[in-house]
Parts: sequence; structure tokens; C-alpha cells
Amino acid sequence: MTDAGDDSERPLIAHLLELRTRLLRGVVGLVVVLLCLLPFANKLYALLAQPLLDKLPKGGQLIATQVASPFFAPMKLAFFVALVVAMPWLLYQAWAFVAPGLYRREKKLALPLLSSALLLFYSGCAFAYFLVLPTVFGFLASVTPDGVAMMTDISSYLDFVLVLFLAFGLAFELPVALVILVLLGWVTPAQLREGRGYAVVGIFVIAAIVTPPDVISQLMLAIPMCLLYEAGILAALMVVPRANADGARTD
Repeated sequence: MTDAGDDSERPLIAHLLELRTRLLRGVVGLVVVLLCLLPFANKLYALLAQPLLDKLPKGGQLIATQVASPFFAPMKLAFFVALVVAMPWLLYQAWAFVAPGLYRREKKLALPLLSSALLLFYSGCAFAYFLVLPTVFGFLASVTPDGVAMMTDISSYLDFVLVLFLAFGLAFELPVALVILVLLGWVTPAQLREGRGYAVVGIFVIAAIVTPPDVISQLMLAIPMCLLYEAGILAALMVVPRANADGARTD
């Protein structure tokens, strides 16, 4: 005869075992990608440094002010790239863990949202690399006083670029965030339209905080975010009626 307490603990134990399995699979996948990228760490850093090197005066270069920087900076970059590359696998493991507990309507909404969030994050990073970095570094190089050599430490440069990548990657998630807020019932598309003016002000404040202290980079973040805000309203208008219709048919 089994104890009632044992029966109640089995689902919890099963969930914990499943969580451990998913975490291990996610970590293993990340480590595999990292090991594949480590031999190319220096090449990855050279690729990342190219937008700055293209804007430096002839003979300009990056410098290492710390003894271990030439080793740790490329390794740090390799880990960041591995995390970005492995993100679909990590999200799949998270999805496989939570999906059994979701209703069919929630599954139909979650998959497009996850896919859109991933694509928008990649788009934000690409936008930062191909458009923002060359523009920012061109501006900074043009305002460098005469007689001052613009040479940046490789660790400081990496931190600067990674912050920009994260800022633009997360900023491009704005449409997904708005759709989620609407689905949760916290706001409506009409309220988002009415609060457009406040949103624009907030966007420019955020852009001023997370970007370098120059107008160009602030505008290059604020303007896309304003457009993405409008895209989020349109996406919410398309999703909400469909969610209500599905909710009427399925639990």
C-alpha cells in the first residue's frame, strides 16, 4: 500500500528530473557550440573590431592595457557568440519543459511569439553591427581633437559593443512585449495608441540612457523603437481577435 504523501511527491520529482534533463541538454548544447567557436575566437574578435578599425586614422589600432586581455577578450566574445548561436536550442529546451502544461490556444500563440522574439533579437544585433557601429565610430573619429590618438583597449571595446548589441537586441523585442501585454489583458491596442506620445518620450529617454552620449546613436535606437512600437500595435490588433476566437472554441 502506497503512502498518499509519496503519490503527491512523484509529480514534483518527475518535474524536477525533467527540469534537470532540459538544463543539462541546454548546457551541453551551449558547450558544444562554444568548443566549436574557440579555435576561431581571434578571428571573431577581428571581425567585431572591423567597424572601429575602418574609421580609425591610418595606422590606428586597438591596444591591450592588461596582460591577460589578449586572451580573455576573445574568449568572452566566443562565449557571447556561442550563447547567441545556441539560443534556439536553449529556447527549445525551455519550450519542451513548459509546453506540456499549456493549453492548445497558448501553444499556438507561444510558438510564433518565441520565433518572432528570436528573429527580432538577431535583427537588432545585425542592425547594431552593420549600421550603428560604423556610424558611431565615424562620428567619434571625426570629433577627436587634433593631436589625440584614438586607440581603444580591446576589453573596453568589447564591453562597449556587447552593451550596444544587447541594447538593440532587446529594444527590437518591443513588438513582442506589447503583444504579450495585450494578451495578458494589461493594456489594449486602443490604450497603446492613446499613450503613443508618452511612449515616444519614454523611448527617447531609454535611448539616451543605454546608448553612447551622442545624438546619432540615440536617434538610431529611438527611431527604430518608435517604428517597432507602431508594429507592435498592429500585431496586437491582429492577434487579439484571433486569441478571443480560439478561446471561445478551446479551453
